[in-house]
Amino acid sequence: MRPLFLYGTLRHRPLLDLLSGGTGEAVAREAALPGHRVVRAEGGDLPVLVEHAEGTAHGTAWEGLPEAARARLDAYELPFGYGVRPVSLRIDGEAVEAEAYFPPPDMPESGEDWSLDDWVRDHGPGPMLRAAEIAAHDPALIGDALRVQGPMLDHRASATLRAKAAPTALRRSAGNGDFAWSRTRPPAGSFFKFEALEVAHRTFDGGMAEGVRREVLVGADAALVLPYDRARDRLLLVEQFRPGPMRRGDPQPWLLEPVAGLVDGGETPEAAARREGEEEAGLAFHGLVPMFSGYASPGNATDHFYAYLGLCDLANDHATSGGLEDEGEDLRLHLMPFETAMALVDSGEANAMPLLAMLLWLDRWRRRAG
Repeated sequence: MRPLFLYGTLRHRPLLDLLSGGTGEAVAREAALPGHRVVRAEGGDLPVLVEHAEGTAHGTAWEGLPEAARARLDAYELPFGYGVRPVSLRIDGEAVEAEAYFPPPDMPESGEDWSLDDWVRDHGPGPMLRAAEIAAHDPALIGDALRVQGPMLDHRASATLRAKAAPTALRRSAGNGDFAWSRTRPPAGSFFKFEALEVAHRTFDGGMAEGVRREVLVGADAALVLPYDRARDRLLLVEQFRPGPMRRGDPQPWLLEPVAGLVDGGETPEAAARREGEEEAGLAFHGLVPMFSGYASPGNATDHFYAYLGLCDLANDHATSGGLEDEGEDLRLHLMPFETAMALVDSGEANAMPLLAMLLWLDRWRRRAG
């Protein structure tokens, strides 16, 4: 098998080890590819290998990669439109025939040189988290499954990087060694992930609880917006079918909720809130007031919600349906006075906890704002 020339993110050895499953006895040598450059993709920091008469692309030539490692790398690259092509490298002054992954011909590029050091410094943690999740699957998450699940891999990596410590004035302030976890079996699921964990954590008497078995739904960071027209004292609620209540046995699984959606990988919660307002309800908010953020069900899920009050105009003729057809959304929109919404809290018809919390927050906000 010809050597494999790596010129981009796979030159980062920790990433390569995770995605390949290990390089075994393979030998890596510095190599140059004349007549080419490695440039940045347009609108991002991914490497693109392009032909350039006066350029030279530098990278690493791997000789003797295990077949399993090469198969995993192929299955990682090829579903995204990359193709393997022969190249003629210069290694220690000698010509060596090798292979390299070339991007799709229509991939837009910026013309600016790509830097591995800059990528590791500015973007490395996210791809490493993504690669660690890929490697945690058994068998490894590759091929078409990887392509389909790619957006949620990016979402979960971004969520982990976004996780910040809230104040600890009352509760325990965790330090190094106060908790740890490991998987007891590979993740399951094609959108959200279900993981079985073994947990250790500090106890309040100063000891350690060891070998605690837990199961966690690795869910989502989401942006939630309660659209509110202050001049009319009117708000908008979204009605949709929900499988959770159905599975529990609830005979009425259509729920009233705020506008909501996942925070995409690399997106801010505020940007997600504005995007979802447009997609679900056709709304352009002229102001977003942060309400609160927190965990929806911390005993068994990673779900973390960012809640906002979306200030907007809710005219009488506003649409009564919404959502994106290509995402299978079937939404009914309800305009109502604030007092009508609060009556739904009292009657129990509003029974989604995020909506209840947001309506109670709005009640306090209205009183303070006069």
